[in-house]
Amino acid sequence: MFTVTVTTTSAGHAVVVNLPRTTGEAETTAEDKGPSPIAPEVKELAWGAGAFFLLLILMRLVLFPRLKSGMHARYGKIRGDHQSAADTRAAARAEVAEYEAELATVKAEARQRIDVARQTLEAERTAALTAANERISARRAEAVAATDAARAAASQHIEEAVADVSSRAAELATGRRPDAAAVSGIVSSLMAGGGGQ
Repeated sequence: MFTVTVTTTSAGHAVVVNLPRTTGEAETTAEDKGPSPIAPEVKELAWGAGAFFLLLILMRLVLFPRLKSGMHARYGKIRGDHQSAADTRAAARAEVAEYEAELATVKAEARQRIDVARQTLEAERTAALTAANERISARRAEAVAATDAARAAASQHIEEAVADVSSRAAELATGRRPDAAAVSGIVSSLMAGGGGQ
């Protein structure tokens, strides 16, 4: 059986191979001085540092100012948008307040018009009722006058009929005709005194 030992130094790698001495051969040591796969070389360090400093200078002089100006522009735009939104909100509130004031004015005018229309209708209704009541009163007076005239005419007609019947009955009972003025006076006094009711 054999053993492999790898030793790393700053100058390179050394590999030692140990073989067993079963056959009596002498121990051989082989050393390889190639580059280290883990430790970077000076050229690599120089290229890395150069790229880092170039990127640092590029970032500091070109990219960071652009990024910063972009951030300031975005911040300014956001601030402007906030201000614009606040102005729009204030304008909308002012318009709403103006609309509500106009609406209140229109409602007040509508209430006044409704009150005026209601008063006008009430006055017209009162005038119409008064006119209707006057017409009814006039017709009632006419009807009462016509009824009174008809009653007077009927009463006169009844008196004449009663006087005629009474004269005829007295003539049949006595055999002579009584005085028409006396019969009319008696029938009129009886009818006026309630004898005819």
